[in-house]
Amino acid sequence: MRPLNITELFLEQFETHDILGLIDLSNSVGWDYDVDEVTTVMSSGRIYGHKNDEGQIVSSAAIIDYSSKLASIGMVIVREDYRGMGLGRKAVEKCLESVPINTPIMLIATEDGKPMYEKMGFHTIDIVSKYLCNSYEPLITSSDLYSNISPLSEEDLSGVISFDTEAFGVNRETFLMNRINQSKDSLVVKSLDGAIIGYGLSVKGPVNLILGPIVAADSETALLIINELAKNHPGKLRIDVPSGNDIYMSKLEKCGFIKVSQPPIMLINSNELPLRNNTLYSIAAQIFG
Repeated sequence: MRPLNITELFLEQFETHDILGLIDLSNSVGWDYDVDEVTTVMSSGRIYGHKNDEGQIVSSAAIIDYSSKLASIGMVIVREDYRGMGLGRKAVEKCLESVPINTPIMLIATEDGKPMYEKMGFHTIDIVSKYLCNSYEPLITSSDLYSNISPLSEEDLSGVISFDTEAFGVNRETFLMNRINQSKDSLVVKSLDGAIIGYGLSVKGPVNLILGPIVAADSETALLIINELAKNHPGKLRIDVPSGNDIYMSKLEKCGFIKVSQPPIMLINSNELPLRNNTLYSIAAQIFG
């Protein structure tokens, strides 16, 4: 028997005092959001959902709007006892309504969520490959290229944002600044003439060290960044890779990464994502697109 009738639930935008409640919701379905991750989501976009009459959060959906050219939806969660009541759909609809009309909106779907998104008008345009690694085996790398990898500095920020814009298709400065602040390590690679040819971040989660975004001029540079971010980490790693990077993925597998799923990338209000230049080797996380 369901705990409450849907008319007794309240849809609202969550604030910082709701972060612990959102983490409890995440834990209830086996997801591993923590304070830092939810803070980055909230600082970069908006999170909506329902509370019951006791103030417990029972559903959520987040939207990160990068510009009128693209937004990304994620963190779509419904507590088990409250499923089948349309709460997830209502939270997602609130996200859709919160951005300018006809804004292309993407999401990376779970298997359970895909049918709902299809009914709402989303269609599959691609996949992303989720990789996990329990024991990383370092790559043999080029010392010449390696010498040009350094911690990302404030002076590098404008160049990194421009480099990322070409890779992702839209400017996502607010998100990147929040993600860099959250990161365990942030690295930049420069050519001999000082031009940025790659950057990468690692973010420490409760279970995995998340590697991404990784943006690079070529797969060798991307792998050098991965090696530097991962080589001294004793625990588990996670990386999510867009399609079209087969050579890169095969080398990741030689380092100990195992492909565990290929969730679909879905889109509404457009037939394709904004134009990208094929330098996005790993996304930040599924919620951020």
